[in-house]
This record gives sequence, C-alpha cells and structure tokens, in this order.
Amino acid sequence: MVMPLNVLEKSINKRIQLLLKDNRQLEGKLVGYDDYMNMVLEDTEETKDEQVRRIGTVVLRGNNVVAIVPR
Repeated sequence: MVMPLNVLEKSINKRIQLLLKDNRQLEGKLVGYDDYMNMVLEDTEETKDEQVRRIGTVVLRGNNVVAIVPR
C-alpha cells in the first residue's frame, strides 16, 4: 500500500493531479505540503464538467482530497 505522504514527498516540485470530494480535478506543481496533507500548488488548472480554468497558486486543505496522481 502506498502512503499518501510518501507520494507527496516524491512529487515535490513536480506536477500532480488531485481529485476532490466535490468531483473537481486540480492539476498543478506541488511546491509544499504538511503532515495533514494541506498542499500548495502553483500553475494550477481546475477541471469541472469538462470546463478547464486556470487558477494559479492554490492553498488546498488536505481533507478535501480523495485521490493523488503523480504526473
């Protein structure tokens, strides 16, 4: 079983894709995280209902994350 914090550690300064509880997908460069899986993403794009929008830098609370996919 892969531990989420190990995935985040290996993905620092790389692009990751996140699936959120409200079915949005975020993709951006992971620049930081903490033990609660709160994350900071740069150059982030949000995808919802086939619509993509650029939202730049995001501070994301970890309890909203369902899945993490390294790119």
